[in-house]
Amino acid sequence: MKICKKIVNFSLIIILLSFSTSLVHGKNTPSSFADLAEKLMPSVVNISSTQTIKTTSNPFPFQFPPGSPFEDMFKEFNRPTERKATALGSGFIIDKKGIVVTNNHVIQGAEDIFVSVNGSTEYKAKVLGTDPYMDLAVLQIESEDKFIPVSFGDSDKARVGDWVIAIGNPFGFGGSVTSGIISSRNRDIGLTRYDDFIQTDASINQGNSGGPLFDLNGKVIGINTAIIAPGSSGSIGIGFAIPSNPASKVIDQLIKFGETKRGWLGVRIQEVTKEIAEVEKLEKPMGALVASVSEKSPADKAGIKAGDIILEFDGKEVDTMRKLPKLVAQTKVGKKVLLKIWRNQKLISKRVLLGRLESSKEFKAENKSEPDTSKYVKIEDLKIQVRDLTKEDVSKRKLPKGTTGVVVAEILPGSPLMFVSVNDVIVELQKKKIRNPNQFFDLVKEIINKGEKTLYLAIYNSNNQRSYITVKLK
Repeated sequence: MKICKKIVNFSLIIILLSFSTSLVHGKNTPSSFADLAEKLMPSVVNISSTQTIKTTSNPFPFQFPPGSPFEDMFKEFNRPTERKATALGSGFIIDKKGIVVTNNHVIQGAEDIFVSVNGSTEYKAKVLGTDPYMDLAVLQIESEDKFIPVSFGDSDKARVGDWVIAIGNPFGFGGSVTSGIISSRNRDIGLTRYDDFIQTDASINQGNSGGPLFDLNGKVIGINTAIIAPGSSGSIGIGFAIPSNPASKVIDQLIKFGETKRGWLGVRIQEVTKEIAEVEKLEKPMGALVASVSEKSPADKAGIKAGDIILEFDGKEVDTMRKLPKLVAQTKVGKKVLLKIWRNQKLISKRVLLGRLESSKEFKAENKSEPDTSKYVKIEDLKIQVRDLTKEDVSKRKLPKGTTGVVVAEILPGSPLMFVSVNDVIVELQKKKIRNPNQFFDLVKEIINKGEKTLYLAIYNSNNQRSYITVKLK
């Protein structure tokens, strides 16, 4: 359940949230949260999910190279085994019929999902829809019982210094209530495509992901999702929650359609640096620089060109590059919007009819789950064939989120990679991160052309154990 990302000597861990804090506030300081907690407790649920993980165990401290006469002799000792893995998280009820909101990573890949209400009654639940891009999931409790829902508040009105409380399931201790304040707003931590987190000093621990962040009116203003922690030791009081306003739009779509329907512009963008702003005669670095425009996309049809700088979208200022995707995604598909663009040191306007992100070629290519055998790349120098590591591979194998690399698809006779097996994942070569098969191919060529005789690989084996190995080249 942990997802690690290195941030200034800290690990970003997506795990569940709870709140502990040191708090100082001015007027209207509550003497107790007891009445509010008692009212909200029945609407917060504990979520457990199960998944079967298949692994192949090797009782020997070595592996036989492909083609070895001992390979068949000992293959009966190398049998696949199955085990049940259980994950814990939190969620909250938003409809009396039993609709539950949680994080996508809480239930991702789950075979069975169970929801515990009031720490006692347990129900089976099914998935209505998920959105990995904002890390949200909507569940339906399979029961005719009536439940007590909570409602969303206006996260745009939440201010730094406001009191918040959270109820969740940290480390399996259901019904835990904690408090904190809002430490900051609009945090972009590079975790999702649409980062816009509320930062709190509430502690986040395993079991709290997907739980609600309440204001003092008992309204949900955030969905607890991530923390920054040294190593993996737990919370140090820097937690992040998805704001309720953008989250509720996605949740409504998941309930209604079972999927998201995000606006699509069709541009690849980059940051406007100080140097670019100076060349373009902008007063300051701002906006999103269009690096390329997708053919036949809404932007292409509207006449947007590479080199344009988008300064305003639908009446909203694009102060940073990262803001544009959020604005576009939250805009209704089919809406005609006005863009203000800086081109040739002049401000111009373009009207664009937004398309749907999920219908674009780029989205379909990015989310393609099955490996395309036509895209296998043969590394002749290593006598292996590799393919791209897909998102489905990462999900099924429970690899860290954001892992990239190549999967070994075939090992040919005479390969120097005798300690690598089919389906091993190569993630680094000479300490350089592997992004795709073509880049891996080019890197191998570059190393050999330099006359280097040793390859230094980082791999994940079939048991998802990461290790470094060296390979001698002839």
